[in-house]
Amino acid sequence: MPEYEGTVIRPPSEADSLILQYTIGCSHNRCIFCPAYKQKQYRVRSLAEMEQDILECAPAFGDARRIFLADGDALAAPQEELLALLALLRRHFPKLQRVGMYANAGSILGKSVEELSCLREQGLGILYLGVESGDDEVLAWMRKGATAADMVEASRAVKEAGIKLSVTVLLGIAGADGSMRHARATGKLLSEIGPDHVGALTTMVVRGTPLHALQETGAFTLPGPFALLAELAEMIGHTEMRGLFYANHASNYLPIRVRMPHQRAETVRMLRELVQREDAFLLTPERSRRL
Repeated sequence: MPEYEGTVIRPPSEADSLILQYTIGCSHNRCIFCPAYKQKQYRVRSLAEMEQDILECAPAFGDARRIFLADGDALAAPQEELLALLALLRRHFPKLQRVGMYANAGSILGKSVEELSCLREQGLGILYLGVESGDDEVLAWMRKGATAADMVEASRAVKEAGIKLSVTVLLGIAGADGSMRHARATGKLLSEIGPDHVGALTTMVVRGTPLHALQETGAFTLPGPFALLAELAEMIGHTEMRGLFYANHASNYLPIRVRMPHQRAETVRMLRELVQREDAFLLTPERSRRL
């Protein structure tokens, strides 16, 4: 089997997918909270390298229905190379139904709607976009490299091309002081985007990241568990969309799955009641939380 360079990072929904490493690292790689690709120099692997991996995998995984192209931001690869790779995948995996990959606002906006549509026609079925926050001040502070308006424009291009869109947001990334402002702005942004799925993760301050350095100096304070749940309630309360809103990542203190908009009011009420009671017994223990 092909060797994978570094740690495999993929969305939870791709747990049963065949993972093929098309890019090494992340094309942006500046976000202050993210440790994932700091030791990697971004590059796109050649079609020859990918074909060799595919030939090694096909005998064992020839019936694969879903394939995820790692690492971060495979969409940043040149359009013609992406199309050629998708054609290779369809040739060697005849039952393939969907290819997924990470993207950022820059790589999406670097392609026209027509180019995205061509990728969809060749098998690209879903893009995973890290939105993180709808607050421009927070986005600039975390060095995200995109504004809320960029996120909206990129998301609309994905949807216009007929590709499913799954976005992630970060609880706690605005710190204790900016928590509610971040929650409301992010809910507003999600409402404008209208993604198919939202995944809310809790910010984990990882040693060695710029965010950890800020925490050490007192310039950043992560909200406590119940403040994070209050932030989540505020965010969901300000989000108007049709689709699924997940907060069941291992980093979260309380796993929830919300079918929007039908379960929104009930979920917000439940979260606010839990925050008011401060019943720590209901929370995921610290030892069980992880990236």
